Amino acid sequence: MDTIFALATAQGRAGVAVIRISGPAAVSASGRFMSSVPAERGLRRLVDHQDELIDEALVLRFDAGKSFTGEEVIELQVHGSPAVVAAMLRLLAEDQSLRPAEPGEFTRRALDNGMLDLAQVEGLADLIDAETESQRKQAVRVFSGTLGALAESWRVRLVRAAALLEATIDFVDEDVPVDVVPEVRELLSGVRQEMTREAAGVRIAERLRDGFEVAIIGAPNVGKSTLMNRLARRDVAITSDIAGTTRDVIEVRLDLDGMPVTLLDTAGLRETDDLVEGLGVARARQRAADADLRVHLLLDPLVPDYDLDAGDIYVRAKADVADGPGLRISGVTGQGVDDLIALISSELARRVSSVGLAMRERHRVALLRAVGCLGAVEGGLDADHGMVDLIAEDLRAAIRAVDSLVGRVDVEHVLEEIFSSFCIGK
Repeated sequence: MDTIFALATAQGRAGVAVIRISGPAAVSASGRFMSSVPAERGLRRLVDHQDELIDEALVLRFDAGKSFTGEEVIELQVHGSPAVVAAMLRLLAEDQSLRPAEPGEFTRRALDNGMLDLAQVEGLADLIDAETESQRKQAVRVFSGTLGALAESWRVRLVRAAALLEATIDFVDEDVPVDVVPEVRELLSGVRQEMTREAAGVRIAERLRDGFEVAIIGAPNVGKSTLMNRLARRDVAITSDIAGTTRDVIEVRLDLDGMPVTLLDTAGLRETDDLVEGLGVARARQRAADADLRVHLLLDPLVPDYDLDAGDIYVRAKADVADGPGLRISGVTGQGVDDLIALISSELARRVSSVGLAMRERHRVALLRAVGCLGAVEGGLDADHGMVDLIAEDLRAAIRAVDSLVGRVDVEHVLEEIFSSFCIGK
């Protein structure tokens, strides 16, 4: 492989900037701009071709097999001056044994060299993009290899089941020493149940990664925009005593108890002859229907004239001027807003509790493919023991689906998409 280099920290002024060099020529190339390459770490003077000092840096050395990429790596921790960084990158670019890294190339090498599996790569991408505590925790779980470990446990059990079945093929003209079917059934049943549970949690895991949508809906002039401004802690929506002020959907992204949430302020729901307002109402109904959760602001009566979905929240609006039972809120005074936030957080947390380790549509598809294959195997065991060779092929297909989760097979088509999202230097 070529030896690559890149700035691993963000552009701009900082206390420290990190430049990485990875590949077979990392050590030899580094020896050309410092007196000696440390065995592990050490302070070194970095000089240019004229032996003029560029900077004094902490130099870290990682041997092949012990680095992030699995290759020899030299890491230069220089002072974070844009001038220092530019001088060092220019010096490295002039070395014919090195070339600039492409986006995600360090991580791609970690995958190719077996330092990470594909699920860990996806977890790393999500960790880099994490904005909230829940996103960070979810990404760390996958990046730490837990999904890969779970997939390996499935693979071990399925390989055991396949070996038992294929032994019956080997003994086709003889008596098999024991009846393998009960053990095979037990192995398949346990794996299939675990996979089904993981697949069911993917949708919520995706929402946790990308953000939940919470729509505020209700009649015109019921206080939706005022509540939106209160929750956002700034004026994001125009408020007015004139009904129908909001014509379009206004979005604000928030961190709500560690969960990413996009609040939607929608047009007031009513029948109208105004063409533009009518379009806004139609859009409001559609976005509310597509949202993960709806907060219904209501006056008397405290029962909407439309159906509520499971988990929806409805509250009495304008608590500063109207009285009554139930949760009462006011966007003007802030009364009840903390209680509303707690309700939203509690409902979303309840849904997040079903999240497993699989968190992408690719994972869900692979899991469901494996579950389908295992169902065919179990059906074949019920139907006819003489079809063992066909049953074994279905089982091998299930194993291939498990392997695709961690990148052993059938993943070339997803690699370009994954690594295109990485920054240069990672």
